[in-house]
Amino acid sequence: MSADPSPRPVPTLAAGTAPLLPPLLGFGIDVLIATGLLLSLSVAGFALWGVFRGVSAVQAAKAQGLTLSSSEIMATIGQPGVLVQLLTALVSTASPALLLHYWRRRATADEHRASRAAARRASTWGWTALIAVGVFLLSNLVSVAASALGIKPVPTNLPLMEEAIRQWPLALVVFAVAIAPAYEELLFRRVLFGRLLAAGRPWLGIALSSAIFALVHEVPGVSGNGPAAIAQLWLVYGGMGAAFAWLYWRTGTLWAPIVAHGVNNATALAALYFFGIG
Repeated sequence: MSADPSPRPVPTLAAGTAPLLPPLLGFGIDVLIATGLLLSLSVAGFALWGVFRGVSAVQAAKAQGLTLSSSEIMATIGQPGVLVQLLTALVSTASPALLLHYWRRRATADEHRASRAAARRASTWGWTALIAVGVFLLSNLVSVAASALGIKPVPTNLPLMEEAIRQWPLALVVFAVAIAPAYEELLFRRVLFGRLLAAGRPWLGIALSSAIFALVHEVPGVSGNGPAAIAQLWLVYGGMGAAFAWLYWRTGTLWAPIVAHGVNNATALAALYFFGIG
């Protein structure tokens, strides 16, 4: 990522006047590329880890004069640890974000200058603080309302976060508060939302990019959550994505949603650390 990953999102046409099909096709292509890379890199990362673990186990057994069966090798490989999962998530998600940014949504010099100017305005950080607080309040309001209805979802990434806090707390903080917000905002706000914003379709961009953001964070069928629990998580993640997209649009710098996203993740980690681990 460049030193200034926060190009100002300036629509090239008035809202609603741009032809809809070309930006929608571009948006769809971006989503397909990002999804394909994310899945392939995730599978490749875990496969490489498995091969490394298997070869190491075979060599260790051979040094002791033993021969492992295939079932014994698989048992030795086991499940990837916390650090492996965090690194795989980093590579598999940051790679499509960077690729799509530099290949399909590279910022111009004028956009970088406008972004730096926006980052120097006090109002930018006032809006950032307002959105960060608003996202926190909305998330808690939805959770309280859902709990009153007997809906208590468990986010898919919660077990990993709990284990990471125990084993690699510093790595988790750096990943969740600094690294993940940067590449997620680059992908979802600059690339996906920014494409439709530049085409004069900001509200459509907010709706579609926030829906993809919610789906990526809670994929149906991966966890034991039922339809109501998944709907609650989608509402929270979708609202978060919409708020960050609006903040990017309003302030003109990607640094604003990156900071708001980081603050949100830091708050969630603090709550998990102090109240969520029994």
